[in-house]
Amino acid sequence: MAESFSIDSLNAAQKKAVQTLNGPVLILAGAGTGKTRTVTCRIAHMVDKGINPKGILALTFTNKAANEMADRAAAMVSRKAARAMTICTFHSLCVRILRQDIGRLGYKENFTIYTGSDQTGLLRQLIMQHGGGKEKLEPGAVLTELSRVRNNGQNIADIKDNLISTVAEAYQRAIRAQNAVDFDDLLILTEHLLRNHADIREKWRTRFSRITVDEFQDTNSLQMSLLRQLVGPGHHVCVVGDDDQSIYGWRGAQISNILEFERFFPDPTVIKLEENYRCTRQVLDVANALIANNAGRREKTLRSQKEGTEPVRLIAMPGFQEEAEYIVDDIEEQRRLHKHPWENFAILFRANTQSRPVEMALREHRIPYRMIGAQSFFDRKEIKDLVAYLQVMDNPDADLHLLRILNTPARGISSNTASFAIDWSREHGKSVWATLCDLSFLAECSTRTQNSINAFTELITRFGTEFSASQRNFAEILDELMEETEYEEFITRNCKTEVEREKRLISMGDIRNALKTYWQPGKTLTDFLAQITLDQDNDDDDIEKKSGVCLITMHAAKGLEFHTVYLVGVEQGILPHKRSIDDGNTDEERRLFYVGITRAQERLTMTYCARRTMYGTPTACERSAFLDEIPPELIEFRKYDDIMSEEVSQEDSASFFNSLRDMLSED
Repeated sequence: MAESFSIDSLNAAQKKAVQTLNGPVLILAGAGTGKTRTVTCRIAHMVDKGINPKGILALTFTNKAANEMADRAAAMVSRKAARAMTICTFHSLCVRILRQDIGRLGYKENFTIYTGSDQTGLLRQLIMQHGGGKEKLEPGAVLTELSRVRNNGQNIADIKDNLISTVAEAYQRAIRAQNAVDFDDLLILTEHLLRNHADIREKWRTRFSRITVDEFQDTNSLQMSLLRQLVGPGHHVCVVGDDDQSIYGWRGAQISNILEFERFFPDPTVIKLEENYRCTRQVLDVANALIANNAGRREKTLRSQKEGTEPVRLIAMPGFQEEAEYIVDDIEEQRRLHKHPWENFAILFRANTQSRPVEMALREHRIPYRMIGAQSFFDRKEIKDLVAYLQVMDNPDADLHLLRILNTPARGISSNTASFAIDWSREHGKSVWATLCDLSFLAECSTRTQNSINAFTELITRFGTEFSASQRNFAEILDELMEETEYEEFITRNCKTEVEREKRLISMGDIRNALKTYWQPGKTLTDFLAQITLDQDNDDDDIEKKSGVCLITMHAAKGLEFHTVYLVGVEQGILPHKRSIDDGNTDEERRLFYVGITRAQERLTMTYCARRTMYGTPTACERSAFLDEIPPELIEFRKYDDIMSEEVSQEDSASFFNSLRDMLSED
């Protein structure tokens, strides 16, 4: 055991969690209670007690969380043990399982994984084919409905909207024909595989003797079913989470998984982590008072030894412009007084649309800020092009990727030819690739087009063979492909500025470096593509890599912490959201507010406005009903006008004394 692990450094509840290794265990980890440290210490303790590290599986929801947990665990165990254990996301685990056994479901092992942008591109085509363009059906609406029914174990036929149902059916057929799967498929197919094939289920149950699931309150019914297939008869499963921080019901998370854990895994040991190491008592008192109003929660009360010097403030604002100016002025004042770096400050919103006034105020004051939600690296044109080339080398039947590069750079295959190939492939039940290779199809094209198509299929076949059979580094092969297609010249020729050109060249270099670093004998292009595809899943915004004041939604802020937090727009219709009020379900909104409050380490300010412009229209606002659930003695309430009057009075006094001093100096 490495020296960095010491059980004596843990509090009593954490020690119990670390030492309870058998049977089902439910660790209720409140905000800021040292959850990650407890989980990683528990994993290290398993190794210390002789449990084979190869049998240890820990599941998280994001690559960032998996990497952090793996790094921490690696610091506590031997290098050999760290390499043997599996710490990854649900989706990564599913890829590992499917790569071995998806053949049982009729797929080939080199399946392509469709990302969000891939899905959107395919759905746009299908919507136009099925007349959805006239009704302005958006791909997002189809994806939302499709994901909802599939994750709930329903059929596409259960979608009430006929057009969405028709497009969703066409989408399912299209990706299946291309030997492709999407992120929902990864979970659905793995669960189906394990549930219906006892030998495969037993193989993975034998492989993993101890399973840990982080952020368990965020699991949906499908993930719970998958977990039950993976957990063997001994029920050596540990789940870690906090029902008070369950804020993703809108995307399928089932809070019942944690509230009714005993129904799935009988007689668990339930351990509560309630010692908060993040927030001051003042902040926790407000958080505890608020969340106590949620019915059906697992009882727990966070406590802190950290006695703060700042009260929690609530400020009534006349309008959103005053709200923005006040916050920016306050940030500047705090920075001047205490020398805090900009990164210490965070401004939290219920929705991104609320951020614009604050963003404008920060710009006017020339304060650096980081806005979560910038364009993903993988959404850049040059990256999508190169990844599409690699995807086609690995699986030519992936129509969407093939069509992206068919005439990129231009090689004499027109959009009319592409449309003809799509129609022909649909009529004959073939992929576009198979169509391009079909002599009957080629016979219907002009000689010039035939020559262009033949040159393209020869290029793909030749380089595809290089990637699959060659012992050379993948980066070298990609360089040759780019040189032969003159891709670099193509992408830089279309740049409007030198800065844009440099950015695109750097991006292309990043892909080459990733290939170069990844490659070693025995590694496949299929594995590389799976890795970078999974890397795109929910990790595009790595906040630690950005600088400045943080502007972020409450949903995105979960898991983060800041010295000073401003919660803006605490108003009826915003927090709680109007939709939840109409549905008579505000519990999740209250949990979201609780998550926002508990991001603050030392200083918390909440604001609401009398008037706010919503969708271009000035609208009267009223303070959130949630604020009435917090005892007034826990909050310092102020009005914006009173604060401004005090500041003016102070300025007048300062001006008077300065004038008096000047007069005396003249004498």
